[in-house]
Amino acid sequence: MNRSEGHLTPQIDLDAIDRLFTIRGLRVFLPGGYGALGEAIALAMTRHGAHVAIAGPSGAKAQALADRLRGQGVETHGFELDARYPAAIAVATDRAAKAMGGIDVLVNCVGIQREQRLMDVDEQTFDDVYEINLKSAMFLGQAVARHQIAQGKGGRQIHLLSVRSQLALRNRGYSAYCATKGGLVMLVKQHAMELAEHNITVNGVAPTFIQSERIRPHLEREGFRDFILDRNPLGRIGDPVEVVGQVITFAAPAGSYMTGQIVYIDGGVTASQ
Repeated sequence: MNRSEGHLTPQIDLDAIDRLFTIRGLRVFLPGGYGALGEAIALAMTRHGAHVAIAGPSGAKAQALADRLRGQGVETHGFELDARYPAAIAVATDRAAKAMGGIDVLVNCVGIQREQRLMDVDEQTFDDVYEINLKSAMFLGQAVARHQIAQGKGGRQIHLLSVRSQLALRNRGYSAYCATKGGLVMLVKQHAMELAEHNITVNGVAPTFIQSERIRPHLEREGFRDFILDRNPLGRIGDPVEVVGQVITFAAPAGSYMTGQIVYIDGGVTASQ
C-alpha cells in the first residue's frame, strides 16, 4: 500500500476490498464433508464457485454428495477415506490433489464422540476418539501441507473443533472428546507456526450445538433444549450457515492475516463461562 498525502493510513486497495470474500476457483479438500456441518460447508463452497473434493468413510456417500453439488456448475469429487490411518489419509489427499490439480484449502470436518463417564472409559474407545479427532488432523495437515508447499502458492488449513476444546462439561462422559478437541487447539497453533514461512495459514472454527438432524433428538428431549437455550446468551440454537460464514472467511482473502486462531461460534457461551 502507498501512503496517501494527508492521510494517516495507507491508500486502500478498493479491488482488494471487493475480493475480500471471494473463493471462486479455489480447490478445497473437505474430509468429513458429508457430515452435518461438512455438507453445509460443501454446499456453500460450491455455490461460491470453489472446486470441492469430499472424502469420508463411505466413498459412495461422498460421491453422491459430489454428484448432487455438481449441479452448481463447478468441479466436485468424492473419495473414500478412513481417517484412522495416515497411509489412507495420504492416498485420499493425493487423489484429491490429482483430481483438482492441487489443493488450496483444507477444511477438516472429521470427528466423532463416544460418551463414557470417567470410571467407565475403556482404552479402545479412548483410542478411537483420539485417532479420529486428533491423530487424523495431524496427518491431514501434513499431507495437505506437502502439496501446498510443492505448489509454492501458500494455502489455508481450517479445522472444525468444538466449544469443548475450551469448556469441560458437568455430569457427562466427555473425557476423550474434550481432551482431543483441546489438543487440536494446540495442534492448530503449532502447525500455524511451522507453516507460516510457506504462507500457509492454519486456523480453527469451534461451534456449540448447531441445528442438524444429528442433534435434533437431543433437542427434543424434555428439558434439554431449555437447558441449552438458558446457558446461551443469544438464546437460540445456531444455524449451519453461521458456521459456514467463518470457514469462508478463513479460506478467502479476508482471512489472509489470521493464523493460529480459534474462533468460537457459540452465541457467547465460551465468553460467559
